[in-house]
Amino acid sequence: MDSFKEPLKNWFGYTRRERRSALILLIIILTVLGIRFIIPERNTTIKEILISFPGHESDSIKSAEVTKVIYNQREVRPPRRQKPLLDINSCDSASLEALPGIGPVLSVRIIKYRKLLGGYATVNQLKEVYGLPEETFNRISSRVFADSLAVKKIKINKADYKEIIRLPYFKNYEVSAILKYRELKGTIKGMNDLIENKLIAAETVAKVRHYLDFGE
Repeated sequence: MDSFKEPLKNWFGYTRRERRSALILLIIILTVLGIRFIIPERNTTIKEILISFPGHESDSIKSAEVTKVIYNQREVRPPRRQKPLLDINSCDSASLEALPGIGPVLSVRIIKYRKLLGGYATVNQLKEVYGLPEETFNRISSRVFADSLAVKKIKINKADYKEIIRLPYFKNYEVSAILKYRELKGTIKGMNDLIENKLIAAETVAKVRHYLDFGE
């Protein structure tokens, strides 16, 4: 047995103290390797490497801020400037033609009907213009208005047959009834006189009320 130990001692050539130190070192190495296998290795990204270098901290922060702005930024468009409304009682044909769906023919008809009425009391009266499609009216109705103060009124107690009949809402027999009533009764005081005495039809009342002046 001694003959077996002797070669080993000679082979290693270590003292007892050295062997103890080697054994402790071996244990430490095995412990470190064991921990390495138990705890997964953390991969270091390129970004982290850049941050670790001096002078790259500010660049990284700026990059992060720019990225945040790109992701969070919403497209902000300038508010659309609303076009001013067009007064159909004072505009010319060129202004009307600038509206969608209104060409030279319709613009002339709109102005011609305006003269016939003595001015538009409401925008809805554009529906009465010959040849104006409902689709076109729907497209332009929000872009126009009618200044009712510009309406030329008929002095119903003084006007003759020709002046009254020019309003397209009146029928011949209604104008004749008004003139006859005036001749017999004198002054027409208001819409109630026309309605109660059945001088005009019920559907005519709503259309002509904006166009009649009952003053002396």
